Amino acid sequence: MYSLKELQELIHNEISSLSTGEEPKGLYEPIHYVLSLGGKRIRPALCLLAYQLFSKKEFGKEVIYPAIGLEVFHNFTLLHDDVMDAANMRRGMPTVHKKWDGNTAILSGDAMMIKAYQYMAECPEKYMPEVMKAFNDLALGVCEGQQYDMDFESRSNVSVDEYLEMIRLKTSVLIAGSLKIGAIIGGASQKDKNFLYKFGENIGIAFQLQDDFLDVYGDPAVFGKNIGGDIVNNKKTFLLLQALQKAQGQAKEELNKWLESKDADTEKKIAAVRNIYDELGIPGLSQDLMNKYFNRSIEALEQIDADENQKADLKQFAVNLIDRVN
Repeated sequence: MYSLKELQELIHNEISSLSTGEEPKGLYEPIHYVLSLGGKRIRPALCLLAYQLFSKKEFGKEVIYPAIGLEVFHNFTLLHDDVMDAANMRRGMPTVHKKWDGNTAILSGDAMMIKAYQYMAECPEKYMPEVMKAFNDLALGVCEGQQYDMDFESRSNVSVDEYLEMIRLKTSVLIAGSLKIGAIIGGASQKDKNFLYKFGENIGIAFQLQDDFLDVYGDPAVFGKNIGGDIVNNKKTFLLLQALQKAQGQAKEELNKWLESKDADTEKKIAAVRNIYDELGIPGLSQDLMNKYFNRSIEALEQIDADENQKADLKQFAVNLIDRVN
């Protein structure tokens, strides 16, 4: 049995030795570049971890290639996200549209999506219809989540339920789908596939809620990026949506003032909005909701009929995913 860390290393080595195409160089060099930027390789590693929950066979290309397909797809979404966000840096390096140009980023991204399907199609023939359906569902879900996220930027009446559905689609379905695809190829029962999907879905939502929280209250040295970006950009996170719901009187006036300000001092805005959150009890509400989804994920994991020692790595993954405050 391999640990999650060992599986991440396995995937990293496989991708490093992978040939995704050579000519024309203008199409394939950006793909090599994106995949060489690293990343935690969490989604393909989860696919392999799910596989070994239900299969005693060694990893062959019939599961390693679909796992790689998930990583290629994930990086494709990041490449196109960078174009949509006009982002200049990704993992400390220039984004593809900055290093090359926008057209190159779009076309190389399209090729990555096609490559992801090619790798996914290496799954065992008897599982292919179910694997491809699971992959199509997660791929479309990510696109739907991205569209909702863009729509929310221009809407003033976003509800908490709508936000939770957006992060389920944009973040959770890729984690949940990766686990499900590994379970399918591993020969899991329908019950176990469903519970594993629920585990991934709920831990993905918990992760994003924790990410929102840490963007306001985290330690930059631990969190890995500057704090307060969501506040500066008026991003409609759970914290802001709850504050807009709960604020009354002076707190509501002050919150709206900061949201409408076009040239506010960044540090002053972050401090002021954070103080409003504190006064309204938003941090506690955020942590309570994150814990609710975390507990749901563990409850789903406990229902899976697999060796407890093997499930322990998934449970530890869940704990590590949200325990990033200290």
